[in-house]
Amino acid sequence: MISVAFCSNVSSKNSQVVVEDSYSQTGNDTIFDFDNETEGQLPSGFVADATNKAKSIKWNIVNDNGNKVVEQQAVNSGSCYNLLVLEKIACENFTASVKIKAISGEEDQGGGLVWRYIDKNNYYIARYNPLENNLRFYRVVNGSRKELESTDSDIKQGEWFTLNIVMKGNKITCLMNGKTMIESTDDTFISAGLIGFWTKADAVTYFDDLKIKIE
Repeated sequence: MISVAFCSNVSSKNSQVVVEDSYSQTGNDTIFDFDNETEGQLPSGFVADATNKAKSIKWNIVNDNGNKVVEQQAVNSGSCYNLLVLEKIACENFTASVKIKAISGEEDQGGGLVWRYIDKNNYYIARYNPLENNLRFYRVVNGSRKELESTDSDIKQGEWFTLNIVMKGNKITCLMNGKTMIESTDDTFISAGLIGFWTKADAVTYFDDLKIKIE
């Protein structure tokens, strides 16, 4: 069991860091659509890092057919987990969603969301990999990843999909395109942490329209 009261200003000397936030508020939803961000730069309010050894850390705003999105661009390998984490908004119970599109990757593809993030070595992650055609839920403790649940899907590389995470107490629900795929419980991380994006190794991936509703 690991707990944290509040996480903010997560950074390291090897991280890309931007301290200004850019988002919109609609009712109880906080929405990051990246439309006002600058291409070729890290989105404001986010910090980039990696779990385990990384050759490089590189996340940038790019243009996808006229729409600005966040792209994970680093080509790493093995058990390197590429991270882009939203600073200052710590969530315990919440609903979050993000649109994801796998662009390329020989070793790995796709990506997902991290939450109840304490630091780069301790967090929950749910990710979809079109090379394996599966959605998996993991916990990462001291940089070591353990699979908790897995289910199959058929979304292909180059197709946008929406990943939703619902976290209440120790109950986790993972949905893809509105369909419940995983329901589980875990007591490793019991209090508020940060939310962010995740890919593994050489998975180049687009992310867009992050929405967070704190319960």
